[in-house]
Amino acid sequence: MTLFDLRPYSLEFWPGWDKHFVHFDKSTKQRILTKFGHMKQSLFGRGLHSSRYHVEEVGGYRVAYKVDEERRVKIIHFVGDHKQYEEWYWTI
Repeated sequence: MTLFDLRPYSLEFWPGWDKHFVHFDKSTKQRILTKFGHMKQSLFGRGLHSSRYHVEEVGGYRVAYKVDEERRVKIIHFVGDHKQYEEWYWTI
C-alpha cells in the first residue's frame, strides 16, 4: 500500500446540480465540462469551512462537490456563477 492513492475518481451528479448550468452559453458549459474531466484526478479543491463540501473554480463559476473516499467518487452538488454560489452556500 502506498502513502498516496492516485487512482482516478469517478463523478456522480446530485439531483438538481444543473439548475443554473442548463442556462449557460455553450462555451461556458464546455469550460465546466473540461473541469469535470480534471476533477477525476486525485486532487481536491478548497474546503468549505466546516462543511464536507469542496469547491473548484472555473473562471467566475463554482463547482461544489462532496467526496466519497470509500467509493472513489466526487459527487457534484452545485454549478453556478459566483452570485448563484453565494445564494446556494447559505442554504447548505
